Amino acid sequence: MLYHLFKYLHDTYSLPGSGLFQYLSFRAALALITSLLIGMVFGGRWIRFLNRKQVGETVRDLGLEGQMEKQGTPTMGGLIILSSVLIPSLLFARLNNIYILLMLFTTVWLGGIGFIDDYIKVFKKDKAGLRGKYKIIGQIILGLVVGLVMYFNKNVVIREKVTEPTNVVYNVMSESGPAATYTMKDSRTMKTTIPFLKNNEFDYSVLLSWLGEGYKKWAFLVFIPIVILIITGVSNGANLTDGMDGLAAGTSAIIGATLGILAWVSGNIIFADYLNIMYLPNVGELSVFISAFVGATVGFMWFNTYPAQVFMGDTGSLAIGGIIAVFAIIIRKELLIPLLCGIFLAESLSVMLQVGYFKYTRRKTGVGKRIFLMSPLHHHYQKKGYSEPKIVVRFLIVGIALAVLTVITLKVR
Repeated sequence: MLYHLFKYLHDTYSLPGSGLFQYLSFRAALALITSLLIGMVFGGRWIRFLNRKQVGETVRDLGLEGQMEKQGTPTMGGLIILSSVLIPSLLFARLNNIYILLMLFTTVWLGGIGFIDDYIKVFKKDKAGLRGKYKIIGQIILGLVVGLVMYFNKNVVIREKVTEPTNVVYNVMSESGPAATYTMKDSRTMKTTIPFLKNNEFDYSVLLSWLGEGYKKWAFLVFIPIVILIITGVSNGANLTDGMDGLAAGTSAIIGATLGILAWVSGNIIFADYLNIMYLPNVGELSVFISAFVGATVGFMWFNTYPAQVFMGDTGSLAIGGIIAVFAIIIRKELLIPLLCGIFLAESLSVMLQVGYFKYTRRKTGVGKRIFLMSPLHHHYQKKGYSEPKIVVRFLIVGIALAVLTVITLKVR
């Protein structure tokens, strides 16, 4: 919004200082600072409102240390995160960018589903909340929208170097003059990045090569189900991770910062050429959105660190998981999710293994057995006697290590 306003002022009246808004780094920094301020100011007021309305979490006694002390802590704090993401993005991002529009839709859509779930739990006093099948349907719809836009929208392209003659030449400028000249063409393709391989691009359409000539036009039949799977998996993984004070928000902030680096280099023709990765025109604009996301999650931690003054609820956890998944898909780095989102993956796998093994042993022996003392994984360590702050900090340290490994994949092949 402000980008378009100041661009008009700059182009029409040459207003001093208005040209700053043309710089992506400047707008990303403003988005980060604004999201932090919104989270810290609005967050405190929202918590006081929830306390006045006695909107508190109902905690089931699972025998965990300090668990019952959380009884009555306000929930639905995800609204703090949503507002801290949406407002700076609307203010500082280019709203005619298809990637920004996709991220805004993702935030509102999954945030809305999570809000309905929290509303039913808190105000309708129904502990079950929104039925799981409706959440899955919502995630599938989002996956369909993202997949169809990524496949059919003419602005979603990869810009690749070409050796054959072409009239399309890109001159990249630096402060001292022309920095490089690239002969390139835009192609609409379903390529993605495979980590750790030299020729690290994979086209989903190859999976349909058995169809014969013209198979590439049916690539969406493979791509869209994969998008749905990724969005559902990461969104639910974030939801499962939201079980300790500061764990989901801190992990998401680390992941968001890493995705911001990946988006920055993928959207910069010079960095993309140096790193030999796909150059994605206009994807650098997502740096503004992800800066707001990082600021929102860090700002939320101001109130969510142990002992938490507010919980994010499904309003926040479903949204942040969806944001991470869709962002990774847009920048063609979705195959890095198992590494970057290793904490989410471990939490999800611990639940699936626990439930699966329990059902299997009960069917075979009549007595269900467990692999972990409790799932998700963070509760296993809590049962072993580790304090909640220690578990959270150690998980975040692991998350930082995974983030560093993810960035290293840009060069290690």
